[in-house]
Amino acid sequence: MTKSIEDFSEILQRDERLSNHTWLRLGGPAEYFVTPRTEAELLEVIQVCRSQQLPIYILGSGSNLLVREAGVKGVVIKVVEPLLGEVQIEGTSLTAGGGALLSHVVAEAVRSGLGGIEDLVGIPGTIAGAVVGNSGGRTGDIGQLITSVRVLTQDNKIAVRHGDELSFSYRRSGIQDLLVLSATLELIRDDSEELPRRMRKNWIMKRSTQPLTDQSAGCVFRNPRGLSAGALIEQCGLKGLSVGKARISERHANFVVTEDGATTQDVEQLIAKIQKAVAEKFAVDLELEIKVW
Repeated sequence: MTKSIEDFSEILQRDERLSNHTWLRLGGPAEYFVTPRTEAELLEVIQVCRSQQLPIYILGSGSNLLVREAGVKGVVIKVVEPLLGEVQIEGTSLTAGGGALLSHVVAEAVRSGLGGIEDLVGIPGTIAGAVVGNSGGRTGDIGQLITSVRVLTQDNKIAVRHGDELSFSYRRSGIQDLLVLSATLELIRDDSEELPRRMRKNWIMKRSTQPLTDQSAGCVFRNPRGLSAGALIEQCGLKGLSVGKARISERHANFVVTEDGATTQDVEQLIAKIQKAVAEKFAVDLELEIKVW
């Protein structure tokens, strides 16, 4: 007998509110919410979704995601450590599962005396999200370090992308596959005493300029070429502007923070006001960096 999504009762919840799983603490219910325990179980769930023609949404740590109050029809599959959370190091090569938190991977690399990734400290999300969105900071992006990515393709095959198949640009990658299962990074041997110092310095700088203790979703907008989205928003005098219980952070204008009682509509209206103001003042169209479901 063909398996259906209902057969995964041990790992399945109906109408689970996605506000419980996003950094903004916003979002309506997922029709089906699945938390696989192993890679094999994850692949089986996806296979069943495909056979039933159910829409699939992959949810990592929920850090760069805005979910509307209507929620999601179909299956939301949560892929975050311990699922696909392993980190393996051989020499200067580090392989991390797609569900591993970027913060965990940075800490493991630094602990092993490997440099090149310590500047990404403080960036939220999983390795899969970091790879697909080419996460980075002032000194570089994760794409510069990646040698291969193991993926589940849109037609349900496991493949390894490397070389010319990997293209990275600012906050973008060429990966169009359903899921990043793991990524391999080439790092460099570095001073095991200097590395933690550098990581701590980066973390302190980030904490002083970003609202890391508030409910936020990381940067809302991509930086336009050669410009800073945060600076443009600040120059429009919008820091601290609020709609309902959502407001532009006083600490960094490219962050929207939410308080209890905020709605997705508050955030979307705030985003629209920001885009309108920046377009009118600077003739720049700000593109969203966060995903909206």
